[in-house]
Amino acid sequence: MRILVFGRRTAKEILRDPMSLGFGLGFPVALLLLMTVIQRNIPVSLFELDSLTPGITCFGLSFLCLFAATLVAKDRSGSLLMRLQATPMTGTDFFLGYLLPLLPIALGQMAVAYGTALLLGLAWTPRILLAIAVQLPMAVCFLSLGLLCGCLLTERQASSLCGALLTNLSAWLSGAWFDLSLVGGVFETVAFLLPFANATEAGRMALSGNTAGIARPLTITAVYGVVSLLAAILASRRLSRRS
Repeated sequence: MRILVFGRRTAKEILRDPMSLGFGLGFPVALLLLMTVIQRNIPVSLFELDSLTPGITCFGLSFLCLFAATLVAKDRSGSLLMRLQATPMTGTDFFLGYLLPLLPIALGQMAVAYGTALLLGLAWTPRILLAIAVQLPMAVCFLSLGLLCGCLLTERQASSLCGALLTNLSAWLSGAWFDLSLVGGVFETVAFLLPFANATEAGRMALSGNTAGIARPLTITAVYGVVSLLAAILASRRLSRRS
């Protein structure tokens, strides 16, 4: 009950910032439209929807990290968490109260991205639902990292780290725009040690029906998701004890 009550408050706070919410949902749409126009005007297959959409979906989720970090950092600067210490809420309650309202937004963002791809010419297949499912751990990872940064950093610091560093890492190391094997070497190796490229690869394999190859990238992404989830919970508990 404590989590639900705080979750409803968080949801209302999210809805008070429709511009950021609309940007998060609409950014993947804008990218898909832009890349589709580019693809129609070049003679080579560079941005095909079945390969592009999972990458755009992964990259778009990185902006939710910034959204989550800013949300928590604002509450800290406004002393909301300090006042909540008068209640029986725990650090885990705080964390889940933030996470649960954000997860539907992540699912909505992925659904909007794939829905846009369908309108642009992607063939409908039930494998789209599988692609969304295998990229869900990446959403949990991004949201947990955002909540972790929000617990540990100021609003300005969280915005710089999540907005500049993490989105750029996701953009270059997810393989959303180009085949990482074209670069190869250390760059490709490092990319596949991180969750971004693995989340994109899992989505592409699911969309193409290559279910046998999903296990490895999905496992790597899930491990990052679990680790970031636990780290964010520990940070929430530490924050609640300090407040």
